[in-house]
Amino acid sequence: MTGSSLSVRKISKHFASFKAVDQVSFDLQPGERVALLGHNGAGKTTLFKMVLGFLNRDGGEISVLNAAPGSNEARQGTSYLPESVAFPGALTGKEVLKFYARLKGQKPADALPLLERVGLADAAGRRVSTYSKGMRQRLGLAQALIGRPKLVLLDEPTTGLDPISRQNVYELIGEIAEQGATVLLSSHALTELEARTDRILIMSKGKLVADDQLNQLREQAGLPIRMKIWTRPDAVEQVADQLGTTRMNGRSVELDCTIDDKIRALSAISALGNLVEDVDVHAPSLDDVYRHFSNTAQREA
Repeated sequence: MTGSSLSVRKISKHFASFKAVDQVSFDLQPGERVALLGHNGAGKTTLFKMVLGFLNRDGGEISVLNAAPGSNEARQGTSYLPESVAFPGALTGKEVLKFYARLKGQKPADALPLLERVGLADAAGRRVSTYSKGMRQRLGLAQALIGRPKLVLLDEPTTGLDPISRQNVYELIGEIAEQGATVLLSSHALTELEARTDRILIMSKGKLVADDQLNQLREQAGLPIRMKIWTRPDAVEQVADQLGTTRMNGRSVELDCTIDDKIRALSAISALGNLVEDVDVHAPSLDDVYRHFSNTAQREA
């Protein structure tokens, strides 16, 4: 037995000579929001399918809520939203949710409030064939949350959604994580994930090449922090000279430093007194971190 919601140990999956997933290991804990990142073909969807029991693995072990993938115990506590959702067009949104509630052994009436939570209450009586792609995606999210699952797998959950709907999706993800569910989501929208996940997994060519919190991955990558110093109108060259940089743009000066040197750099900027009007500090973004680990893995391969 384990306290992990999902435990993956050295799992592999080959298709002929192609290694779709290669010796991947990680554990997910209750209440974690974890982003699974990787280029198309990195192995993310194959990994999801093995966790769900849709594909047999060629090696390694998987424990889903202390049960085997695809077992009744695992399925009862797991939900999945695929990247491309499809529902019978002749059914209404309300009928779809009732149908999936019965499949999951839940009372249909208990599932209907989810339509309001995903912004589909006004369209509940409309046929799904009249729904936009974004509306179908939100309906898919509603069905994935029926019965308060303990492990939620989301494959590109914000595809086709407008900015407000995207925000609502991440609010929902935060709520179900606060209730103790584990959320593993795959997405290419890295900017959205930066402040909305607790941990990052990065896959490249079937291998897991990074697994940690974003701030720790930044340190491991050794990427520079970028500072933009806004100066007095007549002081840009003087500030650049004092800070030892030649990068000037109008009334601003740009400076790169390591995480270890950040405090020292800020102290040097502060010592310039009224020559400086403002400072913007930009830590490496999730895009930068992802690019670093993906490129490093490809070079090593």
